[in-house]
Amino acid sequence: MQAPTPIPVERLQFAMPPAHETPEDERRHRKERLAGALRIFGRLGYEDGVSGHITARDPEYDDCFWVNPFGMPFKHITVGDLVLANGDGQVVEGRHHVNQAAFTVHAQIHRARPDAVAVAHCHSTHGRALAALGELLDPITQESCAFYESHALYDGYTGVTVDAEEGRLIAAGLGDHKALILRNHGLLTLGGSVDAAAWWFISMERSCQVQLAARAAGRPVLIGHKAAVGTREQLGSDLVAWINYQSLWQDISRSEPDLLT
Repeated sequence: MQAPTPIPVERLQFAMPPAHETPEDERRHRKERLAGALRIFGRLGYEDGVSGHITARDPEYDDCFWVNPFGMPFKHITVGDLVLANGDGQVVEGRHHVNQAAFTVHAQIHRARPDAVAVAHCHSTHGRALAALGELLDPITQESCAFYESHALYDGYTGVTVDAEEGRLIAAGLGDHKALILRNHGLLTLGGSVDAAAWWFISMERSCQVQLAARAAGRPVLIGHKAAVGTREQLGSDLVAWINYQSLWQDISRSEPDLLT
């Protein structure tokens, strides 16, 4: 019996980030992904009262950002619920208030990092636990290696951030990294797409959980510098983050299509 003929590679499907012909199309795409990411974060238990937010830069108005409404449950948010606020936290489109503490930090990060389409920050359990230790992620798994020398520690805590200067200091502490551990506070990630920023947060939270569990069980074995750098070069790009995130997007958009309304 003759073996089946292999299908040509060019005929196999593989999703890549979409290109947009108009700002309107790109705006709609970012809003859909933002609503989906918020629902995923809600599913994963990252929400804690009114704390937690993801912002997405508007593709046309550089200093305006889409964000979740203040006080609305992540699991219920739809595209139509999202609020557009300017860099000073003033609502320019939408029906709800925004979390001013969120904008104090996010707006400064977006201004300092024009490459950042989206910024995510939530008070997740394991992220807060590692943040309480004032430590960085160790290179002990290939997932944590994606953050090797690509995240920083903001080693200060001044309570709820409502001062623009504090926001600028946090943005400076982030530098050109993809993620920041805010001591005694939690995690913050960013990306060149909503998908990437959301994936980095999810992956970082899981890496914090693994590090804490491994340390509780014994003495974790560190991956060497050269191998950690090599792994980061393979897995640490926003494109890889985007690809990893697509199964989560497909799940939430298919199982909860009302998020698109």
